[in-house]
Amino acid sequence: MPVTVIRRAAWVVAWEGGRHVYRRDADIAFAGDRVVHLGGHWDGVAAREIDGSAAIVLPGLINIHCHPGQSPLFRGYVEEFGNPRLFNSGRHRFRQAFIPDAEAIRASARYTYAELLASGVTTAVDLSHAYPGWIEQLAASGLRGVVAPMFRSANWYTETGQETQYEWVPDLGAGALAEAAEVMDAAEAHEGGRLSAMVSPAQVDTCTPDLLQQGAALARAKGRPLHTHAAQSIAEFAGMTRRHDCTPVEYLDRLGFLGPTTILGHAVFTDAHPWILWPRREDLRLLAESGTAVAHCPTVFLRDGSMMHDLGAYMERGIAIAMGTDTHPQNLWEEMRVAELQARAAAGPMHRCDTARVFHAATVAAADVLGRDDIGRLAVGAKADIVIATLDHPAMQPARDPLRNLVHVAGERPVRDVFVDGVQRVADGVVLTIDRAKASADVAREQARLAALVPWRDPAGATVEELMPLSLAVVG
Repeated sequence: MPVTVIRRAAWVVAWEGGRHVYRRDADIAFAGDRVVHLGGHWDGVAAREIDGSAAIVLPGLINIHCHPGQSPLFRGYVEEFGNPRLFNSGRHRFRQAFIPDAEAIRASARYTYAELLASGVTTAVDLSHAYPGWIEQLAASGLRGVVAPMFRSANWYTETGQETQYEWVPDLGAGALAEAAEVMDAAEAHEGGRLSAMVSPAQVDTCTPDLLQQGAALARAKGRPLHTHAAQSIAEFAGMTRRHDCTPVEYLDRLGFLGPTTILGHAVFTDAHPWILWPRREDLRLLAESGTAVAHCPTVFLRDGSMMHDLGAYMERGIAIAMGTDTHPQNLWEEMRVAELQARAAAGPMHRCDTARVFHAATVAAADVLGRDDIGRLAVGAKADIVIATLDHPAMQPARDPLRNLVHVAGERPVRDVFVDGVQRVADGVVLTIDRAKASADVAREQARLAALVPWRDPAGATVEELMPLSLAVVG
């Protein structure tokens, strides 16, 4: 089997002794889809050699929570707009009138897959509602994809803007669950071998207890991870406590939903949050004792003027934290930077979060959540999911601590080459599997098409410009 060797990498983030460590001037060799050597000089025959003397070599990042089918379509609209009468929630008229259809979702997802690869993400959990062509497009991207088709019993809406309302579908989600089960089976059976599945009842407040329990039973029967959005807004917390006289986390615990293969996105508004008035403080204990993980996506909450309080406290309790983007940009380096800085702001002088911890969350911790011990790390026998970032980029200098430079300064800009399963997917910063220029043009066209339909979908006939004005007035 042909061997590729990265020669004398200036820095390598290696996995040794249960932690990420730096190695200097190391060779990394991989054959097929596996790393076969990491350390001193590789003496074997190499079919290809890559000069690593001005590079840092890292494990591919894992995005545990993203929505490729919609995030790019909302660019320019949602960055500064929340509903001020609903705790600045994104549930407002624009989102009810700007509705992506299958054609727009496909264009959005293709654009996102390229963005993920170019930033060094090699594994992504794709939380989407099932649409035609999803599996084929994700497989063709070259990513290692976790297909997570969302299903639910009700849709959100708000008539007055002052409360979340629910439109319950007649079968309470049974049909959507059946469709999701078919999609997950098809993903796992795909010949590419890089796709897996995650059971994902969409939100704790949009699913009946039966649907949540059916989802949990399916996940455990199939050996799949289990996910739902929970404790993600004050409106949700208030609604769930009113319905059930317990917090969303307590509610899921009573249903038997929590556990070591369960992930909650985003678990921000638990009973430990200082903005929440609730007589008990049990949520973090329940998460820790059950082994339930949290998908942490800080940027989308900062846009609404809120934050987790605080990430370090979750980690200190032993709660598994994995990193996701949730919104645009699909850039996990940015999320790591925001996560660390936000954790410091939330905790003040008692902060317990640092670069090593957030990088661990974006790699090994996420892999563990997915039940994988062969991704998110560079070690002999691990998958050859490899990122090479150049130290020659100005933002990487001085290169005293290149991982800190990536997280706090440079972001994705120095990412040069990306391999997934040992196959190169990004070369010299160019995504090889997706035409990014065409993907950009396609998503812009679809955004404009959906925007033109807003007056026909908005109950008062408002245009998209009236609902979401530009940041500056257009004159002349």
